[in-house]
Amino acid sequence: MAGDEDLQCAAVQELLDQVVARTVAGVGAHAGALLLLDPRDDVLVLDVSLAMPPGLASQLRRVRAAAAADGPLAEAVIGRHLVWVASGEELARRYPHIALAFTFLGAAAVAPLVTGDVVRGVLLVLFSGEAPGLDAHARRRLTTAARCIALLLQDAADTGHGLHPGPKPRVLRPTPSQTSASRPQHAADFIAALPEGACRLDTRGRITFVDRTAADLLGEGIPHLLGARLWEAVPWLAAPGSQLRYQTAVASRLSTFYTAKHPRSGQDLLFQLYPGRTGVSLRISIPVAAGNSQDEPALGIGVVPGPASLEALLHMMQLSSDLAAVASVEEVVELVARDLLVALDAQAFALLVAEAGRVRVAGHHGFSPELVDLVDHAPLASSIPLPGLAADAPSWDLAEGVPSFFANPEELRAAYPRSASIDDRLGAWAWLPLMASQQLVGVCVIGYQRPHSFALQERTTLTAISSLISQALNRARQYDAKHEVAEGLQASLLPRTVRTISGLEVAARYLPASHGIDVGGDFYDLIRLSATEVAAVIGDVQGHGISAAGLMGEVRIAVHAYAVVGSAPGEVLARTNRLLADLDPDLLTSCLYAHIDLHDHRARVATAGHCPPLLRHPELHTDILATPPGPLLGVDPAADYPTVDIPLPPGTLLALYTDGLIEIPGTDDSTALTDLAAVLSEAGGPPDDVADALLAHAQPSGGRADDTALLVLQIH
Repeated sequence: MAGDEDLQCAAVQELLDQVVARTVAGVGAHAGALLLLDPRDDVLVLDVSLAMPPGLASQLRRVRAAAAADGPLAEAVIGRHLVWVASGEELARRYPHIALAFTFLGAAAVAPLVTGDVVRGVLLVLFSGEAPGLDAHARRRLTTAARCIALLLQDAADTGHGLHPGPKPRVLRPTPSQTSASRPQHAADFIAALPEGACRLDTRGRITFVDRTAADLLGEGIPHLLGARLWEAVPWLAAPGSQLRYQTAVASRLSTFYTAKHPRSGQDLLFQLYPGRTGVSLRISIPVAAGNSQDEPALGIGVVPGPASLEALLHMMQLSSDLAAVASVEEVVELVARDLLVALDAQAFALLVAEAGRVRVAGHHGFSPELVDLVDHAPLASSIPLPGLAADAPSWDLAEGVPSFFANPEELRAAYPRSASIDDRLGAWAWLPLMASQQLVGVCVIGYQRPHSFALQERTTLTAISSLISQALNRARQYDAKHEVAEGLQASLLPRTVRTISGLEVAARYLPASHGIDVGGDFYDLIRLSATEVAAVIGDVQGHGISAAGLMGEVRIAVHAYAVVGSAPGEVLARTNRLLADLDPDLLTSCLYAHIDLHDHRARVATAGHCPPLLRHPELHTDILATPPGPLLGVDPAADYPTVDIPLPPGTLLALYTDGLIEIPGTDDSTALTDLAAVLSEAGGPPDDVADALLAHAQPSGGRADDTALLVLQIH
């Protein structure tokens, strides 16, 4: 029985392979793949591929399909519709993270495999170069093939022979009608694609034909080269750039070229790759000397980015990761100026932010001050935001999200004659619109000191990077706006000034947490009760955000109201507690209330689960006051709050604080509190200096895990 099941599975697989191969040929594509959905973890697994370069095939082994933003394959699964991507630049705009990881640059179509309510996978086909659209015939053929594959998969599952991708994806070979294993046919393929013969690589990078001239230039024998991958047979071509260019040529079906220096002879060699349906024809030659352009061959379209080294690619990936973590516009500017110029080998950068119909230069590097002054606060036209330039060429529409590249000053002047009056001493420019929710939020300008040809893949990479910068900039602007609101709200809920009271010197501090933008729940207050009496209050509402801030405001107002009518400390907290219990808040609050009598030099203190105060005696010895704690406010409506009486002779210093001051990573609160008391004993100067010394000890690097409020009061 097991043998019959294996035969049935093999038969289904053969049918699937035939449908995939015929569909790729029928729609005019040059490569294709079938990926099956594993519903357990929303991952598409590569089952079979045709004419995919090894690098791209390995990237397709497992593709996440949890959200449409994961890429065109995931969008086809989730939306259950055919997804068309017309070019590499469109891929970069729609899926910037995918564009940085995937090296294919041509158009692509993805059809979901759907039966009923079940999505079983996707059929992916790749087209050469760019295509304006998918014609009706190709669309019908692709969707019909996807439907047939889905039905085959359903029938197999219904009969108990469900297909699952094996440990290694199957790789379909070109049919005999397309090619032959004989050496003459390989030579014919080579001659058809190249001006002259040299070397032929199959879709997996293996050398199937090489002539004597090519072997001599490489410094290897023909038997050693045949059947081996180029970068394995020739060790000095094993750098990632060589493989990247080959994989890009196979996947995109675009010609490309590069030079490499032979390590033994020191001779520069020119490698020109001409991809075809069954592999790549490679021409190897000595570069023509500069200025002898009449002998220079037509090189096709270069598709490898300018900074093609592995180090530059790693810079790009690191930049992508870092942009996801930035929180403010200032951080975006600093990160892009630091990392992007290195990754692109560029010399100038500017980030323009759209604000109220104008642009503001949020940051720049390498541009002349005159140009920056000209652009800053200029009106934001529908095209390039430079005064006097927009009227020259309305077709340049940054607002539509279309980037513009100028390889030299002549190209810029040809498009914008008035730009001749601007001298920024640069030789090339890339203007990258930053779009968020289909709205222009800014422009990223990259400048090069020398003329710079923007190859297709480099344009794709820049477009992808601009999409990442757009997202980071949009998040950062929202962060900055919320942070401004949070700071304003916090300021409105805390005392605007610390009251001046005869006989008492006071220092107050409030520091928000280092991370996050939500307003905190820490608060303090100083309430004048009479000419010689004052109430000092400090508290901490659990959590952050609007709810915490709102409850903090209610607690502060309630304490203030009960204090000014003459209630004792324990009664102030008890009444506030009953009020909060009636309001039934979701958050808990700690609070310490100290009634200070400056005439009798005494204080009465009550606490609702708050940190114990520190009392420094005139002889500079510090005690941690063991005040009898009551429960947190809002927990038990019937709770009592005991009061303790404390002597305050002249020269005594009282420190009230929230737990942010003693939350030190790696240190328990008890040890941190003991250390803080020791610092207080040694701190000299007025209360302001003492407050700064306490904060510097608890947070030496300035980082704070939680909000911190501090009141330092000294009796005179």
